[in-house]
Amino acid sequence: MNIEYRDGLLFTSIEISYKGKSKIIENIVIDTGASQSLISQDCVDDIDIKVSGEDEITTSYGIGGKEHAFVKTIDKVQVGEFCLDNCSLDFTSFLYEDINGLLGLDILLNAGFIIDLKTLKMYLQG
Repeated sequence: MNIEYRDGLLFTSIEISYKGKSKIIENIVIDTGASQSLISQDCVDDIDIKVSGEDEITTSYGIGGKEHAFVKTIDKVQVGEFCLDNCSLDFTSFLYEDINGLLGLDILLNAGFIIDLKTLKMYLQG
């Protein structure tokens, strides 16, 4: 799959499915420095992913400071050809209007993605 290099960051898109509704989310930063993927809750309101009383609340720390998120088990996340069923993702408010989330090592390692920076492609080994 093609990735885009823009503003010093690598971007891709993902598809999320939750309770029979699916959505492609653009402007996801490929972040090998993030242990967990993190998606903007504003991007998924229309497929009814919202914080509820039984959701786990997590706190992450990074260069941008402290970030709180809620964890929701979703039906599916798809990145290119890779599909992960019944997985947990973190959702939070994003302060950046041109970034809708981070694709972190939880998914990148699970898939075993190879990121080819010369050709700006990301693919599965084999």
